[in-house]
Amino acid sequence: MTPARPSEDKPLDSFPAYFPLAGRKVVIAGSGDGADNKARLFEGSPATVIRLEGHDAFLPGSYTGAVLAFISSEDEVFVQAASSAARAARVLVNVVDKPALCDFNTPAVIDRGEVVAAVGTGGSAPVLATMLRNNIETQVPEGAGRVAAMLRRFQEEVRKTLPVMHERRMFLRDAATGAAAEAAMAGDMETAGRLFREALAKGTARKGRVRFVAGRGPSDLLTLRAVRALSAADVLIADADTDPQILTMARRDVERLTPHEASPEQLVHLAGEGRQIVRLITGPVEPATLHALTAAGVAVEVLLSAPAG
Repeated sequence: MTPARPSEDKPLDSFPAYFPLAGRKVVIAGSGDGADNKARLFEGSPATVIRLEGHDAFLPGSYTGAVLAFISSEDEVFVQAASSAARAARVLVNVVDKPALCDFNTPAVIDRGEVVAAVGTGGSAPVLATMLRNNIETQVPEGAGRVAAMLRRFQEEVRKTLPVMHERRMFLRDAATGAAAEAAMAGDMETAGRLFREALAKGTARKGRVRFVAGRGPSDLLTLRAVRALSAADVLIADADTDPQILTMARRDVERLTPHEASPEQLVHLAGEGRQIVRLITGPVEPATLHALTAAGVAVEVLLSAPAG
């Protein structure tokens, strides 16, 4: 079941993607504040940054092997010649302050090392993107990149130890907020590694749970606990008339079942596997379902909307 979109929202206008920079070349053609600002984006990164001015910017060979090219100039002839040369070398081009000439747009970036968050507006409102970036930045801890580095270090080990995806996901969700993550946040990577391996040796011990969440909307009446349940769900079941905005709060890759597929027996089975299940309801919880879950020893929560006003 694909989540519906609110009628006032447009479909995804641009697709955000991240380019690995280790061993890559980035070309910046032109001069002035625009070119300097782009160069500052890559300070401290593992990319090799090439600055071009004059005739060199018009040669396709100057861009060969680059992953990205940024062009900045008040001279329209320079912009056209440089962008044509970069595209002839099959390089994606961003022309500063000229969205119509861009193959991609540069978002407002939050840099935490291995954790990078970005806010883009398709080049239409960079000031708004910066404002939103500043709001989000306070929510991303300085040590988040170290936690990501720890998880990357043990990625293959985790895959081998926990080959079942939902078990692996449950373990990693706990690990990202557990003692190992706290040590990594503090910069003690040796302790973080030891604690992570100890947790991995214990495996997944999380018990499955079924949470009934009010789905009628509006979405801003959901409690914080309900929002967190949606973001952490492994399985999502929603009534047909659930508020579309509430559906967007779940991960896009969450497993989705229809209410018909989610019989009490199936819910018990999924919870027995340790799954975190959210059942979005627009009416009362069925007593027979609650009885079956509690009789089977499944943990159940009913998370109603916060009162309006």
